Amino acid sequence: MTRRTASGAALVLAAALALAGCGDSGSDLSVSSVYMPQPVSDSMAAGFLVVANDGGSGDRLTSVTSDVAGEVTLHTTVGRRMEQAEGLAVPAHGKLVLESGGDHLMFEKLRRKPKEGDTVSLELHFAESDPIKVEMPVESTTYQPSSATKSSVTTSSATSSGHPSGHPSGHSPTASHH
Repeated sequence: MTRRTASGAALVLAAALALAGCGDSGSDLSVSSVYMPQPVSDSMAAGFLVVANDGGSGDRLTSVTSDVAGEVTLHTTVGRRMEQAEGLAVPAHGKLVLESGGDHLMFEKLRRKPKEGDTVSLELHFAESDPIKVEMPVESTTYQPSSATKSSVTTSSATSSGHPSGHPSGHSPTASHH
């Protein structure tokens, strides 16, 4: 093999590897631990879930739409204050945890009040990845996820594996997009 042929082959290989890496733009997302406590208000409700990212690139949850609400907003908790967020990071090889007392979804301007046993359809929109459709089961107002599925707020930027998909309601509150 001549020097020119070897460098040409190396260039082709480098281009192929670069193109292969382009496909990994945070598209390895999955959703688990999905639930909505039955709302006590006729106009708003909270929602919780975990978005795991197995990809090598971070992404950002930018918005959520739902059939049950006129508007779904992203909220983050800073100290003891809740603030609306323009987006929430989904770190590479990590997860975004939306849970009671931390980051969460607010379903506002409810079109109907979800009841325990109902399922709410929603779609998660990301900066880089395609949208993910999720079916969110409505649980009792006092529902608490098991310790196996509940995560600490500090794990929202930690690298760890996804949560078990078992769910006490019998629903399968998971979705994934690859």
